[in-house]
Amino acid sequence: MLLADYHVHSDFSSDSTAPAQQMVEQAVKLGLEKLCITDHMDYDYPQESGYSFVFDPDKYMDKLEELKRLYHKKIELKIGIELGLQPCLAARNADLTRQYPFDFIIGSSHLVDRMDPYTAGYWENRTVFDGIHRYFESVIENCKAYQGFHIYGHLDYIIRYVPKEKVGQKTSPTSKYDYSYLDYSDLLDEVLRTIISYGKGIEINTAGLKYGLGYPHPKPEILKRYRELGGELITIGSDAHKPEHLCYDFHLIPELLKSLGYKYYATFAEGKPSFEKL
Repeated sequence: MLLADYHVHSDFSSDSTAPAQQMVEQAVKLGLEKLCITDHMDYDYPQESGYSFVFDPDKYMDKLEELKRLYHKKIELKIGIELGLQPCLAARNADLTRQYPFDFIIGSSHLVDRMDPYTAGYWENRTVFDGIHRYFESVIENCKAYQGFHIYGHLDYIIRYVPKEKVGQKTSPTSKYDYSYLDYSDLLDEVLRTIISYGKGIEINTAGLKYGLGYPHPKPEILKRYRELGGELITIGSDAHKPEHLCYDFHLIPELLKSLGYKYYATFAEGKPSFEKL
């Protein structure tokens, strides 16, 4: 049984309406030993989206410290953040993470060339292959520009948002686009080697299962290859934005990881990993 969820959002993220205390209460109800709240900080997110993805870090730290004190006998609450990575934001992200003592920092790609693959604009004049290829290229660029994160989040996030009209009969209104590691193997190997070379890890993000992909982010082929290349540092998160999505399908993850050769997953405190047996 997994006893920690290390990717969780609250109403400090503009795409969640759940107060942080509700998320903590749900974690206690589920019997978790550790919870890390990791709200979005995506500087430079397009204003026309209607989302800001920027919060007041002083208020955030104050609120989570208050909850740590309130629930210290029931759960070990950690203060994390999910940073939107782009090379142009490296200095600003570095300033933020120097100023505040986050236990855990997820680095994620939500924007590529200042566009979210969630939007139609990203896919204009791009084939599916080109759109996905550019996304993975940007991960390498982000890692080279900024190394202040601990884990790269939902490594194949883009797969959620491949437009159905781009793939014709390969998908239906009730299914999601699928892809193969082999289609991008050289580039994905470079992505994974780059992450490993900087001493960073990747996460298993079960939102892929919630979104109907049939697998977590990233898909098992990539998790296997990461292990083959020497990667061992891995965290597990639900990417929950609502209390009911906390620990989403966590019961599937231990056996998946064991089948791929993993024995441990990581939790973080004060920026340092501890390894938990699967």
